[in-house]
Amino acid sequence: MDGFKKRLRESVQLRLSVSLSVAILIIALIAGAFAYISAFEEAHEMQDETLRQVAILFDRQHMTLTYPEQGASVAGDDEESRIVVQYLRDGATASAGDDEGTPLPLPMTLATGLSTLDVGDEPFRVLVKTTAHGERIAVSQEMGARDKDARESALRSLLPFLILFPVLLLVVADLLRKMFRPIVLLSSEIDQRAEQALHPIEDQHLPSEVRPFVVAINRLLERVSQSMETQRRFVADAAHELRSPLTALSLQAERLAAADMSALAHERLLPLRRGIERGRNLIDQLLTLAKAQSSASVAPSRVSVHQVYRRVLEDLHPLAEAKQIDIGVEGERDVQVMINEIELITLVKNLVDNAIRYTPQGGRVDLSVVIDAGRALVQIKDSGPGINLDERERVFDPFYRTLGSHEQGSGLGLSIVKAIVDRIGGQVQLGLADEQHQRGLCVSLWLPLKQRE
Repeated sequence: MDGFKKRLRESVQLRLSVSLSVAILIIALIAGAFAYISAFEEAHEMQDETLRQVAILFDRQHMTLTYPEQGASVAGDDEESRIVVQYLRDGATASAGDDEGTPLPLPMTLATGLSTLDVGDEPFRVLVKTTAHGERIAVSQEMGARDKDARESALRSLLPFLILFPVLLLVVADLLRKMFRPIVLLSSEIDQRAEQALHPIEDQHLPSEVRPFVVAINRLLERVSQSMETQRRFVADAAHELRSPLTALSLQAERLAAADMSALAHERLLPLRRGIERGRNLIDQLLTLAKAQSSASVAPSRVSVHQVYRRVLEDLHPLAEAKQIDIGVEGERDVQVMINEIELITLVKNLVDNAIRYTPQGGRVDLSVVIDAGRALVQIKDSGPGINLDERERVFDPFYRTLGSHEQGSGLGLSIVKAIVDRIGGQVQLGLADEQHQRGLCVSLWLPLKQRE
């Protein structure tokens, strides 16, 4: 019950449904009561009219009365619904306990017209009429039978309410669901957006009551987009500014290495040069990440995946050869993907570089591409330690590195991959290369085969 009350407070649709249902129920009860009473009274009026028509028929046909003998019966005769016609004067000699159709003990003083009175402890409806010959006749019927027929008639008049009430509730619920469907679709559309998708929400198909909220959300998205763009520009500008002094430091370190120095000085210069080189790589990665996260669209084209594999392997083959890693491309079938070539090279190079760095000496790195569900599936597998399940989401964060890793790197490679894949409408997933031994990393990229509309 508490859960329903909470939902009732939080849901406008549920609150509106309950309010309309209660209103419909109250109106239906009032209308049903009015219909029942009206039908009940109308049935009584029709029964009174029947008594009048019987009296008129008796007078018009100049009928004479012959009361049935004791014990005589007529087929179809029903004592409860029986209409009794008698001369009013015969009531003086009638027996109160006789119910075989003989005259009822009605008082001689009964007024002309309709009246209700008790006869033998049972209520009767009696019509008294004076005929053309001056005789007073009484046409009567038990009230119990009349009331029973009137109630049945009144209850039949309630059947449309009983049928239409649940139908009306279903119709109202369906209409409300359809009226709120644009809001549900809007929430689903926003929920399915990528992290970098900050374009305005279309508000043309939305109700006017919801449109102000969408306008406010669009303004917020615009401010967030501007803030993120400012942040990216700051990172890019800072990286550009740092590139020049680090390049100068690298040149100075090279000149210093060529100078005549002691063995100890050369030994201490080596870590300095390595640190400068790591700084330069970090700046290059920061610039690549800022470019990948940029909202500026780059014209895609059809790019051969195998051709990109060859270019990347040419660049990184010395690094793999130094660790005696068996690296190559599986399968001979090439796939053309719709992407900017530089971006695809960046994707593959970052993934292959990571695979080589984290694969132990004498390991294996395999590259492959197939068509899967209408998209190109690019996979890079290695025989390294892999990534724990609880870390597979965090490794896409900038500067995050897996626990226990002794490899030197910037921690930006997978962040760059995720940014590019999200922007082009692709998908990236991490898994195990060797499911049986629970080792190795398999990075799967689903890339579009045709340009998005």
